[in-house]
Amino acid sequence: MSFSETISPFFGRCALVYFYLTSAMDILGNWQGIAADLAAKHVPIPPLVLVVALVFIFIGSVSLLFGYHTRYGAVMLFGMTIVSTFALHDYWHYADAHARAYQLSIFIRDFAICGGLLLMVGMGPGPFAVDNRGKGGGKKR
Repeated sequence: MSFSETISPFFGRCALVYFYLTSAMDILGNWQGIAADLAAKHVPIPPLVLVVALVFIFIGSVSLLFGYHTRYGAVMLFGMTIVSTFALHDYWHYADAHARAYQLSIFIRDFAICGGLLLMVGMGPGPFAVDNRGKGGGKKR
């Protein structure tokens, strides 16, 4: 296995973790504004939705960062991201061309991130992951 095949899955996981943790910091830093945006989109109980999103982001990010139960963490983040993408970035409902283009760009970005998460589900975390640590003494046969 080449060096790039060994290390690139780890860096890919780190990039996803960076995206989600910066999103979590944005939620924490702009709680009232994001709750108001959710309420404007008719999301029920916006503070509870934000708490659930933060829990999913934290658990999923830890999972991806360390490669521990990576597939479960990626599925959790995928489910949260795909639901929020379709619910919050419904570009097809915008009449203003600038607002539509902005929402479409976020929709496409989030959809691409979902693709990366599905790759994690299908291909696993790569060699540098807790999921791939040795299973205990002796040689494998």
